[in-house]
Amino acid sequence: MADPARARKMADRIQVIIAKRLERGVRDPRMGFVTITDVQVTGDLQHATVFYTVYGTDEERTDTAAALAAATGMLRSEVGRNITARLTPSLQFQLDAIPENAQHIEALLKEARERDTATTEQASTAQYAGDADPYVKPREFEDDDDEALDVADAAVEADVADEAR
Repeated sequence: MADPARARKMADRIQVIIAKRLERGVRDPRMGFVTITDVQVTGDLQHATVFYTVYGTDEERTDTAAALAAATGMLRSEVGRNITARLTPSLQFQLDAIPENAQHIEALLKEARERDTATTEQASTAQYAGDADPYVKPREFEDDDDEALDVADAAVEADVADEAR
């Protein structure tokens, strides 16, 4: 088993080699606009999975997949000439689902924004189900209440003074 750092370096190198070769062109009319997004190499450096995206329709994606499958041997030879490994890894091309996932995430974010807008609009016209401020507050006495308490306090003091005599 190879060092993970070495496997990552080899994967990066394979990605560059394949991208440059595809940039120069492959003589296949089925080949569409291909972008190599990632390469993953197994721990023993024997197999490489090349992830790619294709700009275009579903038909162009299937045609490009067929073109890449047909060009796998030529691309593997190109990789073998440009890396310094004893064995050239086998190549497997896999369509990357990043664009579809990104579109799905964008649709979810758009839906969330619409729901937030609807909730904000509802909240602007909302009313309280009960009192606006449901918490009990301490009683505040008015001036009349203060005089009544002063009279009551004086009566209690008088009773205490009568009992003390």
